[in-house]
Amino acid sequence: MLSLVLPKGSLERATLDLFDAADLTVRRSSDRDYHATIDDPRIERVRFLRPQEIPSYVEQGLFDFGITGRDWIAETGADISSLGELQYSKATSDPVRVVLAVPVASGWQQVSDLPEGVRISTEFPALTRQYLESHGVKAVVIASYGATEAKVPDIVDAIVDLTETGSSLRRNGLRILDTLLTSYTELVANNTAYAEPAKRAAMEDIALLLRGAIRARGNVLLKLNVAADKLAAVTAILPAMSSPTITSLARGDMHAVEAVVPKRGVNRLIPAIKAAGGQDILEIPITKIVE
Repeated sequence: MLSLVLPKGSLERATLDLFDAADLTVRRSSDRDYHATIDDPRIERVRFLRPQEIPSYVEQGLFDFGITGRDWIAETGADISSLGELQYSKATSDPVRVVLAVPVASGWQQVSDLPEGVRISTEFPALTRQYLESHGVKAVVIASYGATEAKVPDIVDAIVDLTETGSSLRRNGLRILDTLLTSYTELVANNTAYAEPAKRAAMEDIALLLRGAIRARGNVLLKLNVAADKLAAVTAILPAMSSPTITSLARGDMHAVEAVVPKRGVNRLIPAIKAAGGQDILEIPITKIVE
């Protein structure tokens, strides 16, 4: 029913891991294969392409839907529908940022300090020109095709580039002067395909599974038994998503308790539950949380 395009490159592995967690495992003959399949009747065709190209191809109807970044949607100006953000990136769950970076030793403290004719290298020339024009800066914008950070100061004076943690910029003697755009990965659709009820429903099903897999990350399910007189003490220390599920057991003085809790810190939580009166404690991995 649907044709899907996924990002090749830095987002590729994180995207494959996400689809696998959502029970939409992507299969292909090798990592170099641009064609793939998903064993799901809603997805008929899968391709891998550079995320820079995906917004335009989805807009043109070459694919029904796909995954790209808000940065490339803004850069291409593609007229497409959004099924929402997917909060993951290549290294963390944090968004990436498109930033203006300058040499640490430069005296520039704000955008207006940039001199006329400043040379700026970027993979986002359209976005960069719009930004500079809005700040009244007359610059020479030079399209970059990779290794943008390495071009300062020999080739250009500053760059506009993507950063997730900022560590690569610092290693190259650069500091961030301003942020042009904060960008999460996004699930996008062709407008015509999204207007078709059957295709739209199928896309939203896929989006639900992907969001559920993301939401489950970093959480586990704790199950335990506790005596009635210790129940209040145990539930008081459970950082449940809403409130724990409590069920009376066959023995009238015992209860079963279930709660979704962050994985981080569970090594301290379990001993605390035990000390408060919890028994038979189970920690269970979660693959999806669907609200």
